[in-house]
Order: sequence, then structure tokens, then C-alpha cells
Amino acid sequence: MDIPLKQTCLHDLHVGLGAKMSPFAGYDMPIQYSGIIDEHNAVRHAVGVFDVSHMGEVFVSGPDAESFVNYIFTNDIRPMAPGSILYGMMLYHDGGTVDDLLVYKEFEPLHYLLVVNASNIDKDCAWLREQAEAFDVKIDDQSEAWGQIAVQGPAAETALKDLLGFPEAADIAFYNFRDFERDGGRVIVSRTGYTGEDGFEIYAAPAFIRKCWQKLMDGGVKPCGLGCRDTLRFEAGLPLYGDELTADISPVMAGLGMFCKLDKPEFIGKEALEEQKSMGVPQKLVGIELQDKAVPRAGYPVELEDGIEVGVVTTGYHSISLEKSLCFALVDSAHTALGTPLFVRIRKRVFPGVVVKKRFYQTKYKK
Repeated sequence: MDIPLKQTCLHDLHVGLGAKMSPFAGYDMPIQYSGIIDEHNAVRHAVGVFDVSHMGEVFVSGPDAESFVNYIFTNDIRPMAPGSILYGMMLYHDGGTVDDLLVYKEFEPLHYLLVVNASNIDKDCAWLREQAEAFDVKIDDQSEAWGQIAVQGPAAETALKDLLGFPEAADIAFYNFRDFERDGGRVIVSRTGYTGEDGFEIYAAPAFIRKCWQKLMDGGVKPCGLGCRDTLRFEAGLPLYGDELTADISPVMAGLGMFCKLDKPEFIGKEALEEQKSMGVPQKLVGIELQDKAVPRAGYPVELEDGIEVGVVTTGYHSISLEKSLCFALVDSAHTALGTPLFVRIRKRVFPGVVVKKRFYQTKYKK
């Protein structure tokens, strides 16, 4: 029996705009409106807005909230100031990734907001509750009660000030947030995003999010779908859970060890990561630039010149901003040094490439 797709609070507005809709993480989501290239370029050069109401909002509070969040999170939340945000992961004990997420330290003491991936909400909440048995904490999944939009691009700050009535946006530092009251409810505005550009994410009750969306549409901001959200995050070298991070791909393998603070006393998966750091890992995630216009797709084999398979593509595109064929690939560690020649098999042909840094596109935005 098929499970009906969920709909975000903006679903009817997407349909009214003629968006191409498709299932994603259990939701019927907009993939594109005017086209992925057009939307991608709007975010790179001006401003676009995404519906990200499918993301999960899980609130953790209680006497043990700080120690609990620090125990299930790879980054170190102890130095965080209220209004700040950290990126990191939740891990299994063997170092595999439960999810990557953002932790918001709220202004009320011992209160945290965990923003998790849409496809993992139920799994994450079950994992959190299982780990919380020895802690005095409350875990409150409020994902259904919140809507969320992401306003991204060089003109995002102007859009928030002029179209949405948040002049304070200019004072919000990167990876920080502020609380507001609008229409009798709480609104969270954070300077975060998933595109590599300047931008903000707004969390609020669905009715307020709908008002914001309409104001942005009336102001000429381009609606953007999940298609270009993926091309943008890919160019900026940002991982996608399920592709570059999984239960079998640890942060060390993915090159995200800087978000795992091995100097803090304890967190789930720490011992496994310490062993990976000292002993090495069998595979690592790399960037590959192909010397051709062929498009490498997830699942395509990565080979040496003699045809021996040494890895697999996790994400690949012909980059819109750079006009190059690029991919992330999980490759045997012996062949991951920058400049290493590798080959990607695309159907019956093999295309030469070279290992490059995973952050393909450098934004002009200074964080």
C-alpha cells in the first residue's frame, strides 16, 4: 500500500506557480519552476527562495540538555553563545553517520533546536530518545508545527529588509540567529543556508511563512526548487545525507573531521573516529574534474587507467557556474591525493579526470 505524500504549507502556491513537483523525503516537493539553470543563476547572482518546510525541527530542553546534546553531537556545543549555530553530525558507535544537522543554542537557558534532514526525522527522533534514557531531558519533535523558507543569494539581505520587514538582518552574523515576534508567534531568522552564498533561513508558523513567500513573489524574488538546491550545494562542496554521508560513510571518510571535536571528553562514535584518524580509512570522498563534457552520475564506477575499479561517484553534474564536468566520489584512499589521475566509466565509455578539492566554487560572499 502506497503511503500518501505529505505536503508543506506552501504546496498549493507551488502548484499555482506551475512548479514541476516530485516526491522527496516523503513530501511532494517543487523540483523546478522556470528551470534549474535559471534558478541556479538567480541564487548565484541575485536572490532566490526555497521552500524547506520539509526539514525537521526537534527541540531539546531540560537540566541535562547541554550534556546530552554534546554527547550525541560531534561538534562541541559548550562554548556556544545564545543565538549561535553549529554544524555537525550524530553518529552510530561505529562512526557511521546517523544524520548531519544544525544545533541552535536558544536564548532560554538549557534549550536547543536541532534542525535535521527531512528524510531522517523519524529515525533521528527515535535515536535521540533511545540515547536520552540516562539524561534528564525533554525531546520535542515540532516538525509539523513549523514552516521554513531559505532566502539565498547576494541580494538576500536586501530582500529580508525591504520585502519581509527584517531590517535587523544586516546585524545577524554568519551562523547566528535572532528571535522575533510576528503575528503573535515566534519567528527564527538565521544567517544560514545550503548554497554557498549569503542567505537566511526563516522558521515560523505556516501562516506566517505563507505571507513571507507571497511578499517575496510580489517583490520579484525567483522561486527555486530542489533541483538547483542540489546543484548549488554540490558546487559549494556541501554533502548530502544519503550520498556523501551515510551509515557506512563516516565524517572522517567524507573529509568532515573538522566538525568532530575529538578533544572533548565524550560523544557517541568518538572512539571509532579516533581509530580511523590514527589507522586510516579504506576510502575517502574526493572531488574529480573530468576533461570532457560528459556528466558523471551517482553510481558510476571510478577506475584507474588499467580499468581497475577503485571507487564510485556519489554526486555529479556538469557545473552550471563553472561549465565543467565535476563529481564527488568515494575512492580507495591510496588514490585520493590532489592531482591523481582517475577515470569515470559512463556507460560504455571511460572519461579521464583528476582529483581536485571538493569545494569547486568559491563564492564572493565573505563569511
